[in-house]
Amino acid sequence: MSLENLNGLSAFVRAAETGSFTGAARLLGTTPSAVSRSVARLEKRLGIKLFRRSTRATVLTMEGQTYYERIAPLIRGLEEADDGLATPLAAVGKLRVSMPGALGHILLDPLTGDLMTRHPGLLLDVNVSDHHVDVIREGFDLVIRAGEVVDSGLHARKLGDLPLVLVASSEYLGRYGVPNSVADLGMHRHVRYKLAGRALPIMFADGVSVPLEGAFDADSGDAMRLAALNGLGITQILKATVHKSARLQSTSPRNTAGRRVRAGGRHIRIGHAVLRGSSERIALRVTLRGFAL
Repeated sequence: MSLENLNGLSAFVRAAETGSFTGAARLLGTTPSAVSRSVARLEKRLGIKLFRRSTRATVLTMEGQTYYERIAPLIRGLEEADDGLATPLAAVGKLRVSMPGALGHILLDPLTGDLMTRHPGLLLDVNVSDHHVDVIREGFDLVIRAGEVVDSGLHARKLGDLPLVLVASSEYLGRYGVPNSVADLGMHRHVRYKLAGRALPIMFADGVSVPLEGAFDADSGDAMRLAALNGLGITQILKATVHKSARLQSTSPRNTAGRRVRAGGRHIRIGHAVLRGSSERIALRVTLRGFAL
């Protein structure tokens, strides 16, 4: 059936229910003349009169009443199907979400204080862990992670950029000194992040990767921050988590030309992380580009 015929059926049903072409036009967001033309085309196609029109009323004929009783449930069913697929104005239902601990500190406040207040019909089941969950097998609807999306069957969307910084406690720097060059990093103790059992190196804007021995390795940003606070070494973590730790200080080594350099940008996907270079200051500022699955 053509779109024109469907429009004619909708105009007929609404005119029958409201008792006028004006009322039907108001419901359909069109004009009474447009409704009248649609009904006229429908009557011509069917070869019958559907309405008796007067200056005071629009009344169904006997044939029109029979046709209405058969067509109206079908039109309502089509409209209900469209409504069922339409995006609601407010989020409703249960959403199972997983995010790493470091991002949990940043996201849980706006999620619980803003999002759920504006959408009271939304139910959240939140898993806060750096463990990389199996999205499908463990039944998650949304996973927020730093890194590359390994599973090509998952959809990822960039959420934004979050800076990383290379930091150490003031006690550690007072004992071992501040690194003045990239080479100096090799003489320091490090708190490293482990992903899938492998410690990630520091990568710089020029593509240089510096594998470092770890005094403390962890797959948790919170654990890394605490280890750095307790003087175990230099670590690279989210800048937002450093603001709450006055005892952590940024380190900023220089390259061989004496310029301060910056670690390469790391991509975060709502699902995982790839290191990529920026420029100028090494330390350690990395850009995390966030994505969502």
